[in-house]
Amino acid sequence: MRHAMRGRKLGRTSSHREALFRNQLQSLVTSERIVTTLPKAKELRPIAEKVITRGKHGSVHDRRWVLRWVLSRDLVKKVFDDIAPRFADRPGGYLRIVKLGPRQGDGAEMAVLELVERESVAPAEPAKEAKAKKAPKKEKKEQPKKEAKESKKAAAPKKEKGAGAPKEHKTKEGGQKTRTPRKTV
Repeated sequence: MRHAMRGRKLGRTSSHREALFRNQLQSLVTSERIVTTLPKAKELRPIAEKVITRGKHGSVHDRRWVLRWVLSRDLVKKVFDDIAPRFADRPGGYLRIVKLGPRQGDGAEMAVLELVERESVAPAEPAKEAKAKKAPKKEKKEQPKKEAKESKKAAAPKKEKGAGAPKEHKTKEGGQKTRTPRKTV
């Protein structure tokens, strides 16, 4: 029996589990949101919150401690310069877990682990406006593109037999297409 045993083993050895959490933590720092299984998210959240708390302190010892979990110096810099200052007034609870439901393949309970205050939420609207402005420009440039395609066709050398993709033939009675096999050299 596992009475008073903290943590989940997740079907891995301790070194494999630690490597899993390092990789997930680096992905979390990079994108500030990851999709994973619910037990993994519940195990990763305390580690990630300790990393952010260390980032709020900012001493050399704290940087070295964070470097143990986040192996890239660029990501450690992001933790101390970008992520931790956002949570300066918050005493804890930097991450949220949102349940997504069962996974299609094996039915595992999925969840999203994300920072409570994320930066990359707002820039979706300016991208739509930029696409609307670019549409009229494409109409003006269509004529030179057609001429460029014709000149490329004329300049392109002819391909040798057997070198390209297999040829497609007419369909048989069953409706399936047959292909000729590639020639081996």
